[in-house]
Amino acid sequence: MSDTPPARLHAYLSYDSAPAALEWLSAIGFEVIARQDGTDGRVAHAEVRMGEIVLMLASSDDEYTVPPLRGVSSGCGLYLRLATAADVDGWYHRAVDAGAREVIPPEDTPWGSRRARVLDPEGHEWSAGTYQPGQAR
Repeated sequence: MSDTPPARLHAYLSYDSAPAALEWLSAIGFEVIARQDGTDGRVAHAEVRMGEIVLMLASSDDEYTVPPLRGVSSGCGLYLRLATAADVDGWYHRAVDAGAREVIPPEDTPWGSRRARVLDPEGHEWSAGTYQPGQAR
């Protein structure tokens, strides 16, 4: 039997203003658990946690273009699974109050879950919902 843990996927994002991104992430329920600033004052590496979720981020090291919104999606984003419809609604309102752009207000879907979508202050797509990925339907 191997002592190697199973594979896990962890996302990371780059931000022009990583300190502002950390403030926004704190406002939507994440806790900053690690932050390493470079000598130039930029965030070299940071990690935020919400329950078992860990997201890594840093200051952008070049000029990146975040994919633009086309309709109600940029084609890539992060999905935050929340336990209840009330959690989804609360997350959405905190995100918008903290500066996110509204994309999909909280709604019930035809497949039986609650969802909402925003673009964070730098344009990264975030969705939240009660749908649990990886479960057989």
